[in-house]
Amino acid sequence: MANEKVVVSAEVVDATIDAFTKLDEKGDKRSMNKMARRLGREQPALLQYAAKCREDHGDDVGEAAVFYGTLVWAMFDRHVGKCPRLTSDNLTAAEAIVNESVEAVEDLAAKPIHERSAPALVECQPHVYAKLSELIAEDVAEDAMSEATATVIYPPTQVIVEAFDAAIEGRRPGERLGPIVRETPKVGRNEPCPCGSAKKYKKCCGA
Repeated sequence: MANEKVVVSAEVVDATIDAFTKLDEKGDKRSMNKMARRLGREQPALLQYAAKCREDHGDDVGEAAVFYGTLVWAMFDRHVGKCPRLTSDNLTAAEAIVNESVEAVEDLAAKPIHERSAPALVECQPHVYAKLSELIAEDVAEDAMSEATATVIYPPTQVIVEAFDAAIEGRRPGERLGPIVRETPKVGRNEPCPCGSAKKYKKCCGA
């Protein structure tokens, strides 16, 4: 059963971008690593989907795909509190919808890469799409990302938008995130690292 339509607001989109910009400017690796660990726990299918670009197109393209996928997750997550966990089925279904939608747009390939999206998809999340289009155009114009890279990563980024939109609205629900249950006891920072290095956990795998 579908829930009430959720549209990520322009204010949330801008707040997300501001937060990412501050992390980048400060070089706050601790906070960035914390966010990356949380994403890995909560959205493994998203990471695997975005990271496939690395396998197919190399590290630079893969990093860009993961960054934009993370950005989309952060926008939805900030808006709803905690996003449902996407599954491979969510993403596969979203990919089919995005492909069908963009194929129905005439002369789409003739447009700049940041404009290659279907109006029906943009209508669902207009503020997210507006910001993504703006960022990709800026990255290409400033040589932060090549046009070839943008061409590769924009479609899967749109798939992630569609997947979260559908999961939150309930059209294709994801997995509800509950408390994390540890299969093994938590290791104290001053205890020996379980990897067997004989170092303290805080100076080894817990660094």
